[in-house]
Amino acid sequence: MTVRYLVHDVDAVLPFYRALGFRLTDRWGPPFAILKRRGQTLWLAGPGTSARKKLADGSVPQPGGWNRIVVEAADLDAVLAKAVAAGGHARSQPIKGPGGRQVLIDDPSGNPVELFEARGG
Repeated sequence: MTVRYLVHDVDAVLPFYRALGFRLTDRWGPPFAILKRRGQTLWLAGPGTSARKKLADGSVPQPGGWNRIVVEAADLDAVLAKAVAAGGHARSQPIKGPGGRQVLIDDPSGNPVELFEARGG
């Protein structure tokens, strides 16, 4: 599966996704990059890409929202610290659920990423 995220500046968000374990696999000029991590493919589309063009109704696609990719982490706290150091912003503290712990963190453009640590045992 491939997910596309709209971003304000591809160069500004690359360190964040590298901190989450993504690697850059292709770059089509300044406004577009393809990243991969454990079978996940992420397209980052900045201003100037077709995904950011004004629609017929006048609306302009923007970053953000609540839909998100999930990045599994063996050590949620360590990955969260790296992501924050790389420009991410946690929406809350990690919370516990029936399957483990999770936290929602925004990339530097405001796109949410869920960090998930499965419950042990």
